[in-house]
Amino acid sequence: MEPGDSTKQARAAAQLRKGVLEYCVLALMRDRPRYGVELLHALEGSGALATSQGTVYPLLSRLRRDDLVTTTWQESTAGPPRRYYALTDNGRAALDEFTRVWPDFRDAVDVFLTAPHASTGDPA
Repeated sequence: MEPGDSTKQARAAAQLRKGVLEYCVLALMRDRPRYGVELLHALEGSGALATSQGTVYPLLSRLRRDDLVTTTWQESTAGPPRRYYALTDNGRAALDEFTRVWPDFRDAVDVFLTAPHASTGDPA
């Protein structure tokens, strides 16, 4: 690995994460409400989507403002009450739309990353 490669890789991963994190968080709430630390742990478990509280909590606030999630407080057996986030109908619709477009988007990117391309002679 050449000097600076890890920085470039981290930057590329961060940009990709920004583009899909919202929908991954919504997907984690597809089957049941989740609380913030639970979402963080699930994202950390994926490896590539690991992020911080400083990213997830502002995202959750924005999702709430945009009426994609709703919140409720629930008592916890292991500490203070927790704020749980659940999909609204708008959130479920946004997730469904992303789920529809993602395969074509992913496949289109894969074509550029994996297939050799003939030069068209056009300057880039």
